[in-house]
Amino acid sequence: MIDLGKKNVLGILVNALNYEAAVSKIIAAANAGKPLSVSALAVHGVMTGVLDSTHRYRLNHIDLVLPDGQPVRWALNLLYNTGLPDRVCGPNAMLEICERAAEEGLSIYLYGSHASVLEALSRNLCQLYPKLIIAGTQPSKFRHVSPEEKKEIALQIRNSGAAITFVGLGCPRQEVWAYEYRDEISMPLIAVGAAYDFHAGNLAKSPEILSKIGLEWLFRLMKEPRRLWQRYVLLNPLYIWLFLLQAFKLKEFDPKDATPPVEEVLYG
Repeated sequence: MIDLGKKNVLGILVNALNYEAAVSKIIAAANAGKPLSVSALAVHGVMTGVLDSTHRYRLNHIDLVLPDGQPVRWALNLLYNTGLPDRVCGPNAMLEICERAAEEGLSIYLYGSHASVLEALSRNLCQLYPKLIIAGTQPSKFRHVSPEEKKEIALQIRNSGAAITFVGLGCPRQEVWAYEYRDEISMPLIAVGAAYDFHAGNLAKSPEILSKIGLEWLFRLMKEPRRLWQRYVLLNPLYIWLFLLQAFKLKEFDPKDATPPVEEVLYG
């Protein structure tokens, strides 16, 4: 098990840990009924915080930030000699968490996406893990919600009896959601993004060889060029440039240089 705590990557605090440590922390919090906000950040996720000081504050107050994406793992290894053997990919972590939850009788809740995706996702997860208990599902409203609606959403999740909630709203909305709902829902809230579509069978996963050499982004860009071109064509080179500035100590990235949110965003 590898768990070296949080490390500063371009001003974003990322946990230097492996799958075993990440899953163990989440399952322990679920068993104890303790709040735990979790997100898996690849380059795009990190850059949302780099470019927005308010979102940087949110990300740096998420309890567990998994190093999703090989460039994030490489940054941890090169900057801090962490020796991480692999990234902690959100979709893969979701499966490992579901497997442990099924073994320990911990029920899960699926929040976000469309009803059709949640139906396929639930069916596929239960086929993989017959003992898995899905306490409830709730599709996204795809809009901002009122404070009263937020309380209703939180109450529905709490009353379901779930021990773990997965959140699939896309980056950065799901990280905002995990940050804002953390204290309303006393359980792990895990932002997993594209994992819903992967495991529902709606989105093809990158070949393993491309993932290992850090080119999963290229596979996804080829699949969804219109939606993703700005994310990868613009943000990836900027990430590399800023990483080099940090690595050669030409620029400091202070995680405390962030702006606390004035009010909640309240995504639903």
